[in-house]
Amino acid sequence: MADILPLLDELQAIARNGLTYSTNPYDRERYEHLMELASGYYGRALDLPPEAVRARLSTELGYVTAKVGAEAAIFDGEGRILLVRRADDRRWCLPCGWVDPNESAAEAAVRETREETGLDVRIAGLVDVFWRAASFQGQPHSQIAIVYACEVISGDLQTSHEVLDLGYRRIEDVTEWHNQHKRYAEAAYRWWRDR
Repeated sequence: MADILPLLDELQAIARNGLTYSTNPYDRERYEHLMELASGYYGRALDLPPEAVRARLSTELGYVTAKVGAEAAIFDGEGRILLVRRADDRRWCLPCGWVDPNESAAEAAVRETREETGLDVRIAGLVDVFWRAASFQGQPHSQIAIVYACEVISGDLQTSHEVLDLGYRRIEDVTEWHNQHKRYAEAAYRWWRDR
């Protein structure tokens, strides 16, 4: 029999995120139903009552860990780094995002780059792994950020609903950075320069 726990992990994550961010009552009803389904099947797989699973999912199932984000550092021939201006806080950052369930950090960096910039990239190397404490700049969770150097394979630069603007920029010319992204960009530049 196939292991359904990875599927249930993705379903409960979709349901929990939907319940967190959705304000539409019809969508909330669908996410509630999805959460009930995931809880029921988790209960069967783990031999627990669905109500107990639901209670545990509400506070995290399993060991609570830091959130994991993946960032992509992409340079042009002049040493300028590709940055996106975020729609949420209007600050500049590397293409980035949270790692989804059952996805590697490298896969997330490639996916987020495609979604945010229109470019298909491949991982060229690991720049560094960074840690941010909970409450840093008002953030509620601690975070591990994994920064990858990437090379463009194909595609054309284009914005998305998450991105107001994008382009290759010199690090020293940018004044409004999202969270620790200046630090990530500087580390990536050192990796690129020394390569």
